[in-house]
Amino acid sequence: MPALFIGHGSPMNTLENNGYTEAWRAFGETLPRPKAILAISAHWYFGTTAVTAMARPRTIHDFYGFSKELFVFEYPAPGDPDLAGEIVEAVKPEWVGLDQDQWGLDHGTWSVLAHLYPEADIPVVQLSLNATKSFEYHLDLGRRLASLRDKGVMILASGNVVHNLRALRWDEPNLGFDWAQRFDDAVSQQLAQEPGDIGKLTEHPDFAAAVPTPDHYLPVLYLAGLATAQGTTLEPLVRGHSMGSISMACYGLDADIELRKNPSCAARLPASVPPEQSNI
Repeated sequence: MPALFIGHGSPMNTLENNGYTEAWRAFGETLPRPKAILAISAHWYFGTTAVTAMARPRTIHDFYGFSKELFVFEYPAPGDPDLAGEIVEAVKPEWVGLDQDQWGLDHGTWSVLAHLYPEADIPVVQLSLNATKSFEYHLDLGRRLASLRDKGVMILASGNVVHNLRALRWDEPNLGFDWAQRFDDAVSQQLAQEPGDIGKLTEHPDFAAAVPTPDHYLPVLYLAGLATAQGTTLEPLVRGHSMGSISMACYGLDADIELRKNPSCAARLPASVPPEQSNI
């Protein structure tokens, strides 16, 4: 089963029709239908490793300042407690807790799935990002999850390679700052050559500006880990930038389909939402 990393950008992508969301819809229409989805979202970033294990995960609206239409959006996909249990076993001796009632599906997951699988009829579980662990831990956890793909599970990592909210240029929806483009290119080159060594990009001169916090960057390490487990490399499916300091790059593993390479329209935040409050 293919695996994906999606640069998700603004929650408004849930409702918008632009080059990126068109590409996401193309993924869902073209890739084989999974038995279940394991989502790894930048927005469940806290102090332990856990997986949702409830039968009916709630739709979490983990942002504020957006339109009412976004707050009432629901993605009522079923959960998969059995898959959650399989994940616990697959990553041993690493520990993963079963979340029965605390989390659900946050917008890093459902803003993308709203386009990939709009019927919300495929079971979804979500894995947290353990904020206490090293980059190598997350890369290794990606490797350990590889066996799930042989069981029909699509692994969907959702974040942004470059994600600096304080540097946003709201009036430039298709802009990529020079430093953002340089780091984005460096990640693309590393994934195409040796994804298992992606950790060395912490030494890149633009890393601090591109990754001021690790939450949105960590999901790409899971796809790098999956590629390493398979002994292959990764090529971008979509490239683009938004508002100067957000990369919308998407990568796929065993997802070789023709997609729009240079979307003409980037996702945009409502003008009234301060960047530090947007939670994109």
